[in-house]
Amino acid sequence: MLVAVNILGVIVYLAIAFLFSKNKKKINWKSTAIVLVLNLVLAWFFTSFSIGQDIVKGAADGFNWLVQVAYQGIVFALPNWVTPQFGGTAKSMNFITSSLLPILLVVPMFDILTYIGVLPWIIKWVGRGLSFITGQPKFESFFSVEMMFLGNTEALAVSQLQLKSMRKERNLTLAMMSMSCITASILGAYTQMVPGQFVLTAVPINILNAIIVTNMLNPVEVAPEEDTIAKIGGSNSGAEADAVEDDGKKEPFFSFLGDSILGAGRLILIIAANVIAFVALAALIDRLLELFNPWLSLEHILGIIMFPFAWLMGLNVHDAFGFAQYMGTKLVTNEFVVMGKIASTINTNAFSPHYRAILTVFLTSFANFSTTGMIIGCFKGIVDRENNELISKNVGYMLLSGILVSLLSAGIVGLFVW
Repeated sequence: MLVAVNILGVIVYLAIAFLFSKNKKKINWKSTAIVLVLNLVLAWFFTSFSIGQDIVKGAADGFNWLVQVAYQGIVFALPNWVTPQFGGTAKSMNFITSSLLPILLVVPMFDILTYIGVLPWIIKWVGRGLSFITGQPKFESFFSVEMMFLGNTEALAVSQLQLKSMRKERNLTLAMMSMSCITASILGAYTQMVPGQFVLTAVPINILNAIIVTNMLNPVEVAPEEDTIAKIGGSNSGAEADAVEDDGKKEPFFSFLGDSILGAGRLILIIAANVIAFVALAALIDRLLELFNPWLSLEHILGIIMFPFAWLMGLNVHDAFGFAQYMGTKLVTNEFVVMGKIASTINTNAFSPHYRAILTVFLTSFANFSTTGMIIGCFKGIVDRENNELISKNVGYMLLSGILVSLLSAGIVGLFVW
């Protein structure tokens, strides 16, 4: 029975995308069907076969190993912040130490891969291969892969040459896709708080669902002469753009590395500030609501709104209400807030395997209200006023895109984990 509800949920999420489509007649149904089948096969492979599970477990273990290496640097500077397990003297580690400070190693590592051309090469060819399989435009396919490694604002920034040359309708598609991004350098933080195998499973599933949802919500026909990708690196645009100076020469490695480390530090401060502020603001809202009724809280209100969508994941009524509260909290604040709440219990018997899988997958994206501001701000610094106005007018579609991708990804993975 619950499996049937889960299947119905996936259908309903797709139906919502169709219902709100800007041009139902232009939806590429062949491409949508191909990507959906590919998504189901990947979810089945990663969750139902030992080799698939070994692949994602190996990737998760790799990120965890990288995080443990990062602790060595933290121990050197702050031994009383790290537990004896990793060489320190602390009795326990707080959120910043366990999840954020490792970013000081992970971000520079990915930037080094970008500097030497490895990461851009991977993104380019995987994107082109995805375009060949799905029938989607080359750059949109390229961008779907790029954003999952680099993050929304970073992927947009390194693609500015293409953004400036594309029609505003295609730019809106990219803005909507950006709601479902993740940054590879932050995966290590996620895997410290929630099951790593489902975090890593969510990454390719989100890529494909972003293509499905944006193809349905904002279908855009792209002529062959438009379907091009600018050269990566050099004096053009691309993932190496930040490593190139104004005179066209590559920035010295250690200067580039220093900027990368400073950028990682800023990222930690931004995440920490957002988590503290949003948790405090949510608590303030709860206190104000309590003045009217002790039962009222932000989680309860959002839980009621999101409950039908949570129930369609194949959950009983009690679990669906709790899941809906986590969904609402994530959308209003961010994924780190919810992960912090469940980190100590998600791997216990308090969560069933199905619940654990769908919750982790739903949380693994940047889809929330604050992300819309980041994306709009990034576009304002890149494209002209006409493009900006179209994107700003479609904030609702951006949010809808991010929510539907998260729901679809969780629903599809949930089909194979019980």
